[in-house]
Amino acid sequence: MKDRNLDYLKSTVEDIWYVLRGAGKMVQEKFPELKNTDYPDFPEKLEFFHAEDILKMYPDLPRKQRETQLIQDHPAVFIIGIGKVLKDGYPHEMRAADYDDWITPTIQKEGEQYFGLNGDILVWNPVTKRRHELSSMGIRVTKESLKLQLEVADQMNFLDLPYHQAILKDEIPLSIGGGIGQARTYMYLLRTAHLGEVTVSIWPDELKKICKEKNIKILE
Repeated sequence: MKDRNLDYLKSTVEDIWYVLRGAGKMVQEKFPELKNTDYPDFPEKLEFFHAEDILKMYPDLPRKQRETQLIQDHPAVFIIGIGKVLKDGYPHEMRAADYDDWITPTIQKEGEQYFGLNGDILVWNPVTKRRHELSSMGIRVTKESLKLQLEVADQMNFLDLPYHQAILKDEIPLSIGGGIGQARTYMYLLRTAHLGEVTVSIWPDELKKICKEKNIKILE
């Protein structure tokens, strides 16, 4: 329980960013053409913002646009507290109630209480000129926060399911985790504009036509 705090979450996120940035630098060494003046270097530091802070910074913008605005000035960020309703009455984004912990009080700021032990890693993609999400992650729920979040989500019936029962009975250890978008990470490291440049799939003819016109080589 001693590690269920923001310091531990931030430390883990910084470790992940260290690896991602290191992978980017390694790719640049192997393929020097990826390191050119057209694109800024991979940010050395990843910055932390709570979703409430971003709402205060851009109160008139919807969530996606808030992220886009933020990421242009801070090209690598981790947004904390995704799932809990913010001061405007809406969550920054929906999160599953039985996954990350977004309801635990974590930050006291200017007399206000902020919540959440989870978040997203976002970067600025210099090729697409857009926000680029690499990971959604967080410290997992305890049996207490699980019940609170399921109540907020009106999903208390989930408590009867085997996985949820295992949490309630302390059969699952406390943990932290998340998903890193493999193709999205390749896009970021290799400076590509489309998932099709790093992922083999079946693509619509119209998409292939558009990509060909823009000199984007799709893998099939």
